[in-house]
Amino acid sequence: MKLARLLLTATALAGAAPAYAQTSAPAPAPAQAAAEAGSDILVTGSRIRRQDIAGVGPATVVSAEQIESTGIVNIETLLQRLPANAGFAGNQTSAYWTGNGYGTAQVNLRGLGIKRTLVLLNNRRLVAGGTGANSSPDLNMIPVVALARTDVLKDGASAVYGADAMAGVVNLITRTDFDGIGISGRTGITERGDGADYVVDLLLGKRGSRGGILVAATWQKTQAVNMASRAPCSLAETTPGALSCVNSAATIGGRAVLPNGQQINFNQVPGGDGDFFEPYSAAKHNFNSNPYLYAVSPIERISTAAFADYELTDGIQAFGEFLYTHRKTNQIATPGTLRNLAIAASNPINPTGQNIVLVQRRLAEPGPREFYQRTDTWQGTAGLRGTLANDWAWEVAGAYGRNTGVDGSTNVANLQNVANSLDPTKCGTGAIPCADYLGFGDLTPQALDYILFTSRDTGGNSLLSLTADLNGDLFRLPAGAVSFAGGVTYREEKGWRNPDPLTVAGIANTNQQSPISGKVKTKEAYLEVSVPVLADLPLIRALTVDGAVRYSDYNLFGSDWNYKFSADWMVVEGLRMRGTYGTGFRVPNVPELFGGVSEGNLTTTDPCSRYGTSTNPTLVANCRASGVPANYTQLGTTILTTVGGNQNLRPETSKSWTIGTVIQPRGIVPGLSLTADWFDIDISGAIRAIPGSTKLSVCYASANLSHPFCGDFTRSPLTGEVTYLSAQPINTGRERMNGLDLGLVYGHTLGRLQLQVDLNATWLNDYVVDPFPGGAPIVFDGRIGGGNGGYPKWRGYGVVTAGQDGVAVTWSTQWIGKAQDFNAAPAAIGYRTPNIFYHNAQIAFEVTEKTRFQLGVDNLFDRKAPYIPSFTDGNTDTMTYDLLRRRFYVGFRTAF
Repeated sequence: MKLARLLLTATALAGAAPAYAQTSAPAPAPAQAAAEAGSDILVTGSRIRRQDIAGVGPATVVSAEQIESTGIVNIETLLQRLPANAGFAGNQTSAYWTGNGYGTAQVNLRGLGIKRTLVLLNNRRLVAGGTGANSSPDLNMIPVVALARTDVLKDGASAVYGADAMAGVVNLITRTDFDGIGISGRTGITERGDGADYVVDLLLGKRGSRGGILVAATWQKTQAVNMASRAPCSLAETTPGALSCVNSAATIGGRAVLPNGQQINFNQVPGGDGDFFEPYSAAKHNFNSNPYLYAVSPIERISTAAFADYELTDGIQAFGEFLYTHRKTNQIATPGTLRNLAIAASNPINPTGQNIVLVQRRLAEPGPREFYQRTDTWQGTAGLRGTLANDWAWEVAGAYGRNTGVDGSTNVANLQNVANSLDPTKCGTGAIPCADYLGFGDLTPQALDYILFTSRDTGGNSLLSLTADLNGDLFRLPAGAVSFAGGVTYREEKGWRNPDPLTVAGIANTNQQSPISGKVKTKEAYLEVSVPVLADLPLIRALTVDGAVRYSDYNLFGSDWNYKFSADWMVVEGLRMRGTYGTGFRVPNVPELFGGVSEGNLTTTDPCSRYGTSTNPTLVANCRASGVPANYTQLGTTILTTVGGNQNLRPETSKSWTIGTVIQPRGIVPGLSLTADWFDIDISGAIRAIPGSTKLSVCYASANLSHPFCGDFTRSPLTGEVTYLSAQPINTGRERMNGLDLGLVYGHTLGRLQLQVDLNATWLNDYVVDPFPGGAPIVFDGRIGGGNGGYPKWRGYGVVTAGQDGVAVTWSTQWIGKAQDFNAAPAAIGYRTPNIFYHNAQIAFEVTEKTRFQLGVDNLFDRKAPYIPSFTDGNTDTMTYDLLRRRFYVGFRTAF
């Protein structure tokens, strides 16, 4: 009954949250169309070519037409709208892009981490993208115009594809049928007149009797959106029941501590008295960072791709692929902050007459820091494929990809030069000017030129992959042919990063980093078998059992076996049951192992802020035991946090299973398809970086500060604020997740009116992380914020399209369900978020068969992102919600 109610709920939501649709007449996805035509295809989730695609497992297939009908120009946008996506993943509207990825777009299936989602192009791996030692490919390195479809397998597939497929697989399938010249373009802008984006696509194709070539290119440019235009300041509940601005305690005048513990602040008025100081006041002196951040970072990208195939003989075909992407991305950041400078009473710049410690002084005189990134990524593939006399198909291929990047920042302080400029025995002679850091505007141009520099880091990633595959039919049983697939793989993955020498030396006033260099080598062999057990019997229209096994040998971690079993039972025509069970094994990747330790100011919630007003006795006792003053209030919203690699990491393993049903009542409601799949994933020794907010919250919720997380941070004995916090990856005890995927597809033609409805929804029943064996579990399901991203109980996405006589209207809706803040108190503002619906609309006009115009509006009702107490940026969870508000676009395509 519970499953029935959930299916009815999904059906009822089809009008409110419809999923993918097409701009023209309803038609099956390319994979489905090929199957219905009777030809064998390679379906994501299996290496065996087959006609029936529904029995492989829970999957979403998105065609090129479906992408066009919703106005999406980036694969990241498409995938991050899917309800199976959750948690933390880099995108252009997230200021916290994955470390050193910057403009790298990613997908996080199930919210289990981008490193557990395997991204493929035509069933082959892609090189990682970023600026050095990264863990995932850049989804946007493939021109969207070259795609025939995108397959999203929401099931563990390590036995079929190898490591990294614990949560699922995203397989980008390129088209091969285009012949001619195609041109398309799109431009959009927000209602507030910012964030303009421009996209131009070119597609060239030529097909002959023995082969063909397809060339695609995309140019994309997006302009910036300032964070203050969407969130004027960082908000917090400083008094119960009211939100107010809580800005950074790194002040432009300089906040200092006297020997008696009193905090003072120096002049912050331009042109004011350089010797003026007064008692520090957070309300008066703190710095508003939001005008110095982007809600959307500008990006410019050129992506090109070429795909060719040629029949050498009747049984042998040569093929090749080549990709190249150049990307420029830029961000701004708040002016840098100097910390903990001891200034003696005798120093000429010190007007207090006492020894002081300059706790934080923001270098606002030169303006914001400007971060820059330039990346070049390419990958080439070449191979042969063909058939043998017994119709067995074979393929051998080799691929090599390489990504290189340069990044850095302006206005970075050289701490050695800062120290020299403060030393009366060194400054004022030679090339060392004396610098006055006590008071805004007291730093001269000469002092700024001396202490500031532009950093330059370099890095990259590479992938070498050699594969050989064979598949076909072994023999026939009464129910059909027994099919198999087998093959071997050799793979080398490298990552490296060389930070600026001053950053490595620790004298640059930026995130301290160490060089990264590492390599992982893998040898694998797999075998997959599909056995039709029964057919054409009462209540057994067809019963097929599949099995797969993979042996993997890693140079750093030894060997491992993984397997997967699945069953597909067609009870009667239009009703089938399906299920899978498999194991997974993932070794730590290069950045997880070898990533240099670095420090950065990350948005973090301190549970001891205003603990004196709390009614939680455990929290009060623990904060008091930590030496935190009763009247302590967190100064600002960020805490200096250590991140990086951990060479003590061990591989993680998983067990996952799904069970589901497919209902297609063609005799009752033609064109209707309902799916429901229960998923369960259990990961042991899980590799995870626990965010700082979560570590602090868990620590102070434990009796007598007994949790191991309590050893991962320190506090200042003078002010009580957190001065050190570690968020490096560790092997947690266990991660457990289960839930339900629901799908509804309906296509109908009424006269000349063509209707297509498609809905996907996911219910997350349970997601719990055990931080160490026997430790108190951390609940993720139904939670949001704290640097983790969002894990609402319900998510949905859908589209409905109605078309007639060349005019098509598409309505799409993304549904993000209710959630509660990971770390906030139950009485806090924003502790519980409401259901959020983002509605998008498009109208398209097909002037001719090859020419189309479209107009669209995203976030039609201008829905504002909800306030999240432990927000990442913009007072919300930027991994989950839309900061841009309402925006418009217009586009066209034509071919000849």
